[in-house]
Amino acid sequence: MSVLHASFWAALLGWMVAQLAKMLNCLIESRKLDFSYMVSTGGMPSAHSAMASALATSLGLCEGFDSPIFALGAAFAVVVMFDAQSVRKAAGEQAKLLNQIVDELLREHHLSEIKLKELLGHTRIEVFMGCLTGIATAIASFRFIHP
Repeated sequence: MSVLHASFWAALLGWMVAQLAKMLNCLIESRKLDFSYMVSTGGMPSAHSAMASALATSLGLCEGFDSPIFALGAAFAVVVMFDAQSVRKAAGEQAKLLNQIVDELLREHHLSEIKLKELLGHTRIEVFMGCLTGIATAIASFRFIHP
């Protein structure tokens, strides 16, 4: 199997494992199976971090951890993880505040009741756990998929 195929599948599996973990966590907590977690953002673990770290790890396993392509994958993963815990987290906080303002204004004026999505970003621990999920998934997929 080519590096492209191995890395693609590792990244996809990293994302899927993280999203399934969120869905299972919800099932355990609420006793309800909610498939919307398969496409949700935010929560534990970070699926974006899992996907990016799985991709970088797979590239390192296939091409060597001293290769330029691994360096590119690792840089991409760092940017994704930084974004997940900072920029997207800040956007979620802003959405939460705007929703509070709209709630207060609705009591006095007739405005749209459309809410902004608040769970956009991740805490550092969610990003870290996503990173570990991605690394573990890439190692597992490398052992089973890559020749």
